[in-house]
Amino acid sequence: MTATLANPNAARDHARAMAGTVVEAMPKLPPVANDLPQGVSTDDIVWEETIAAGGYATRRLSRGARLRLIDSKGDACAGLQVFNAEMPTERLNVADTVKVQWNAYLGAGKLLLSDMGRVLLSIEADTAGTHDAFCGTSNAATNLARYGEGRNSGAYPNGRDRFLLGAAKHGLQRRDVHPCINLFKGVTIAEDGAIVPQIGPFAPGREVTLRAEMDVIVVIANCPHVLDPRPEWSVTPLRATAWRGPVTTEDDSIRNATPEGQRAFLNVEDYFRR
Repeated sequence: MTATLANPNAARDHARAMAGTVVEAMPKLPPVANDLPQGVSTDDIVWEETIAAGGYATRRLSRGARLRLIDSKGDACAGLQVFNAEMPTERLNVADTVKVQWNAYLGAGKLLLSDMGRVLLSIEADTAGTHDAFCGTSNAATNLARYGEGRNSGAYPNGRDRFLLGAAKHGLQRRDVHPCINLFKGVTIAEDGAIVPQIGPFAPGREVTLRAEMDVIVVIANCPHVLDPRPEWSVTPLRATAWRGPVTTEDDSIRNATPEGQRAFLNVEDYFRR
């Protein structure tokens, strides 16, 4: 038995000696960032965190907040689940997100819709262009089959178990973990119906900025895409930055891009009239 295990005082002293240790993958408290968009004040930052390879993160964001995700090293996969923070039984509906917009490929100007026809998030900017609204995330069984290890506490964590941990922090359970979208790793559908993965790795620094159209809970799992063909478990850190911002106005270009989108925003506005 080591000295720290045998002596509680030594364990305490060791733990306290770690104060001030900084590693790449951790939240920054208070949140700071030196690369905010023009016009955004550092006082408005509410979240700055690097999510480790195989890690997860979750946060409640207020209506109008912006969430910027950066694939800092070119091989991140941001599995994303979204809930209405006030009523988490309302959550991202991937099928309606695709069906209502007549488009299965996400990018700038697209909306992430709830199962009640409201906009949870809109994609304000996107320099990646490779996203996935078809495949969902990995689980213990898929990782076991591919990598020989699938446990949440093992060397090759899977997306579903990471979502479970994130959801649990908001009092949510296994039944609340719903199909996700994947950002930075994409798929296309060939003419014969085959799913064609777009896995990369890609150039580092690609980013996506999401705008919260309601008060939302976001849960992010940074695990390899379920269709990643590489035999090795491969993923790199993902950076998340969020800041307060204005609520979408009636003349917003994303809001007015399509009749379907206008209706979804009207549903949001009706919700906030209560």
